[in-house]
Amino acid sequence: MTVYTLDYQTFLSDSSKARKPSAIRRLIPLTKLPGMISLGAGAPNSDLFPFEGISISLKNGESLKIDDKVLNESLTYGPSDGIPQLNNWLRELQTLQHAPPRAFGLTIGTGSQDLVTKGLQMLISPGDNVLFESPGYVGVIAFLRHQPCNLVDVSLDSHGVIPAKLREQLDNWPADKRKPKLLYTVPVGGNPTGVSQTLERKKEIYEIARQHNLLILEDDPYFYLQFGEKIPSYFSMDVDGRVLRFDSMSKILSSGLRVGWATGPVELINVMNLVTQTSNLQSSSVSQAITYTLVDSWGHQGFLDHAQKVASFYKDRCAKFCGYASKHLKGLAQWVEPDAGMFVWFYLQGIEDSLDLILNKAVEKKVLLVPGIEFFCHPQENGPSAFVRASFSNVSDQEMDLGLERLASLLREQIELQK
Repeated sequence: MTVYTLDYQTFLSDSSKARKPSAIRRLIPLTKLPGMISLGAGAPNSDLFPFEGISISLKNGESLKIDDKVLNESLTYGPSDGIPQLNNWLRELQTLQHAPPRAFGLTIGTGSQDLVTKGLQMLISPGDNVLFESPGYVGVIAFLRHQPCNLVDVSLDSHGVIPAKLREQLDNWPADKRKPKLLYTVPVGGNPTGVSQTLERKKEIYEIARQHNLLILEDDPYFYLQFGEKIPSYFSMDVDGRVLRFDSMSKILSSGLRVGWATGPVELINVMNLVTQTSNLQSSSVSQAITYTLVDSWGHQGFLDHAQKVASFYKDRCAKFCGYASKHLKGLAQWVEPDAGMFVWFYLQGIEDSLDLILNKAVEKKVLLVPGIEFFCHPQENGPSAFVRASFSNVSDQEMDLGLERLASLLREQIELQK
């Protein structure tokens, strides 16, 4: 196999190329050198911090104390790529889980969304065309609508991105238009569709990326929420260094911790750290210290065992939810049962536009869903949508049953009105 050497300067935005390290933050690693006297960085005196120690109580009755050295380091300004202890632990996890074929960099952010938006900001130049799944994750759509780029719809089916259509798009790209340089994808348990790309598709899409010199932004917060055997990641097959991968602890440990991490080419991770230096300086070191204390006590296998328990929980939730869907919505809606994540994407039969139905009439019946139109980049061009997104992650069996019964009742009423 031919391995390509990428010129990352061709992918970076002009503003990213011009970024320089912070004059102050670049001193932080130097303060750790033996014998160094720091008169440069303006860090507050940690003797005045009122925190003596932090202990974590777990639901199994165990209590963990954050190591004094880790705590002291986490209470003051730290590296923009995260506290070294957690950064190193996550590097080991990525190597164990993905066995990437080349060296990589890693940086920690305030949840993966923080890092995804920084990665996009780093790469997008005015007038760029960005390949984006349609339907796709609404949180990133909202961000990109305020960026100087054009979103290009990438078609999906029940196994995610359709390689043949993506290839056709790129093979026939108009010569007078700027060709896309990146593809954003949520390859596992897609939000909103709940579907995952097969290994065969990932391999084909990666080859398309190689042929057309694309970067792949692999946003994978549901990777550990796969209900069966884990499908290998794009990161695991990235011989060229064209995958920027995003992971999150939000679905595994706690969404309130706001701990995510990005891995990929060192050249790109370094630029992302420069973006962090001029925005939020660093992700919360205390959240990182809590996370590290827990996962270090478990070890990597213990973390994977916990993640498997989480996946098994959502697998059970999904099966029950789809069972209630079959009970109430048969003949009223169509859906594909997810193989990961926490969402089901319903196509409402006999309904042309779900927007008013879901935002108003469903609310009156005391059931909340998200109208499908919110997940499309070009709602005016695409026209009305008959889709809705439902989540089974945080509802009881009784609430699933009653909520879908209310939706079914609403759909029958609406169909009768249209006759």
